[in-house]
Amino acid sequence: MKGLSCSLVLVLIVFSAGCTMAPQYIRPEASVPPEWPEGAAYPDSLAVLEMTSAPEMTPMEFFQDNSLQEVLELALANNLDLRLAALNVERVQAFYKIKRANLYPSVYAVGAGTRHRTPADLSFTGSNMTVEEYSIDVGIASWELDLFGRVRSEKNQAWEQYLASEAGRRGAQLSLVAAVGQSYMALAASREQLQLAQATLESQQAFYNLIEKQYDAGLATMLDLRRVQTQVNLAQRNVAVYTQLAAQDENALNLLAGTQVPAELLPKNLSSVTLPQEIDPGLSSLVLLGRPDIMAAEHQLRAANAYIGVARAAFFPRISLTALVGTASSSLSGLFGSGSDTWTFAPRIGMPIFDPRTHAALRVSQVDQQIVLTQYQKAIQSAFREVADALAVKGTIDQQVAAQESLVTATEETYDLAVARYNKGIDDFLSVSVAQRSLYGSQQVLVGLRMAKIANQVQLYAVLGGGSSVAN
Repeated sequence: MKGLSCSLVLVLIVFSAGCTMAPQYIRPEASVPPEWPEGAAYPDSLAVLEMTSAPEMTPMEFFQDNSLQEVLELALANNLDLRLAALNVERVQAFYKIKRANLYPSVYAVGAGTRHRTPADLSFTGSNMTVEEYSIDVGIASWELDLFGRVRSEKNQAWEQYLASEAGRRGAQLSLVAAVGQSYMALAASREQLQLAQATLESQQAFYNLIEKQYDAGLATMLDLRRVQTQVNLAQRNVAVYTQLAAQDENALNLLAGTQVPAELLPKNLSSVTLPQEIDPGLSSLVLLGRPDIMAAEHQLRAANAYIGVARAAFFPRISLTALVGTASSSLSGLFGSGSDTWTFAPRIGMPIFDPRTHAALRVSQVDQQIVLTQYQKAIQSAFREVADALAVKGTIDQQVAAQESLVTATEETYDLAVARYNKGIDDFLSVSVAQRSLYGSQQVLVGLRMAKIANQVQLYAVLGGGSSVAN
């Protein structure tokens, strides 16, 4: 037993000095410019540098509207996609624990008992025999000594896959936050468009009633009556369209929230919603490396790097150990008695001599690593493009909104003048009809631009990795 104990101690010492054959990981260079783009589309995107950056800002800090914050809490608690992402993290974490456990021996206790009868013609005594045997053993079975790092590389690979899944969960949460914010704003915009269509319908219906009376009195023509009727019909159609869109936007928000959003939390229109916080994109594009999807891609790259160590270790011997100590006797009462102790020590080594699959497997692992590396670099480039696009909108949207507001003011005055000239008999109703269409169209565009500005603000928060530096 003393020799067995010394052997086990020696094995453990050798095992603890094991290393992996995976290549040393070096983070690849980011294949994007270090600074954000400059030009006419980005005049003010980097002007303010004292704000809280997106990665340091929690969703509740970014979205300042109280009702929207409550909707976000509902979504974070009930959204099924986010729940699936969390379950996937748990699954990968359990898989990592399995791989990590392979580094250590598993100790088993086995109790066995046999009793069999031998007939006289088969018995060496020439008479019937009943033989009993009982044993209890404790030990390890087929424990692989990780001298060449195969098991350790598998453990490292599983660890990186777990970290990738956790980054994926945070990415899913960020995507959910952005989707809820944009869906909430889309519902607000649809309801404002509906209110605009309803107000236009009321205005055109009043005009129709007036023209109809004038026509009955012989003061207006049938052409004028039909022209105003077309405006009423168009307004009726728009009311139906935006009623439908508002209902669909509410359905989309309910799906994201994972439950029915209470009516009191829904926005009345865009004007009733508190705007999100302004964001500082920072000076360097290195902030992208903290985005959850980029971090997930890098952990997958590390995992592929670790698997090369598994493929390399396949060229070297695999040594496993079985060791048992216990007691055995021909009777239960004899177990643990003097002289009943037993032990087994059975090391085993397997040496690959010719197996062409190992070379192919190594090549597969190396190509897989290059594939994942390319995916990682592409993810960074895509992220850079997403931020650049959002900054381009941020740098120009205010000018678009200001120009459209001026256009709405001008078309309102044009419409008022056209109505006044028609009432004085200077112009026919065609000028009023044209002015009204121009006014309604410009008002619709203004609502859309205001929505686009808010949606871009939410998009910028998401593509900059909003909240990624905050524990969640």
